Amino acid sequence: MPTPPRSFSVSSAGLFRQCPRRWHFRYVEKRPDPPGEPALLGTFVHRVLELLCSEPAGGRTTDRARELAAAAWPETRDDTDFIALDLDDYAQRQFRWRGWTAIEKLWELEDPAQVDVEATEAKVSATVGGVPFFGIIDRLDSARDGLVVTDYKTGKAPRPGDVPDKLDQVLLYAAAVEDQRGERPSRGRLYFLGNQVVETPVTEEGLNGSVSRFSETWTEVGRSCADDEFDAKVGPLCGWCPYVADCVEGASEVRSRAGRGRLKSDAPARVLLGL
Repeated sequence: MPTPPRSFSVSSAGLFRQCPRRWHFRYVEKRPDPPGEPALLGTFVHRVLELLCSEPAGGRTTDRARELAAAAWPETRDDTDFIALDLDDYAQRQFRWRGWTAIEKLWELEDPAQVDVEATEAKVSATVGGVPFFGIIDRLDSARDGLVVTDYKTGKAPRPGDVPDKLDQVLLYAAAVEDQRGERPSRGRLYFLGNQVVETPVTEEGLNGSVSRFSETWTEVGRSCADDEFDAKVGPLCGWCPYVADCVEGASEVRSRAGRGRLKSDAPARVLLGL
């Protein structure tokens, strides 16, 4: 019988809600889940912004960011997951250009030289809603109204109806910071680089909602582990599941979508299932 993990993260909770079967493959069987190009691009951008915001405030310029991007590039270029993408020279240049474009967009959202950065890539271990929580906060800022939790996103900004779900992440980080430090952040914000800033005040109501959903998911994980049952939730994302070849329901869903012309041409499941 599987045992629940010793700690629970925002990403782990999100994956379980997306598909308990995929969560089981990833967190119980410990199968690798190689990041795709978008995820690796996000890692590169986050690394450069981490380095930039660790600089003295006056040194956070676009010229310095360009130097840091060049210095950080070998970390990505030599990463085994990046090598596995098998990108040719042109595709690598395009990758770097997309990364730099996202980095440069930060100056359209704020002047980083004017931000009082308290910490970058801040690890936080806490108890949130009775759940052992672990997370890494991209940036923790000090502002006139208190601490601000900031998280970078390289993807598109969410549709209005999806905003509350996206804000769960920074609200859970805020709850963890409060548990760990005894100080409640005043705001949480998501920087969708190149798109917009999505921000929320940290209120009792907002925290209670996010923490409640997180705690409920943890309870569901415990129940699934106790019963050793992890049902598959099929849908469009099956086309991007790295374990689809070992999931009867997922493979059937992908084949059905392919047969109806509803499977995107770049879905990795096409290769995994030989479609």
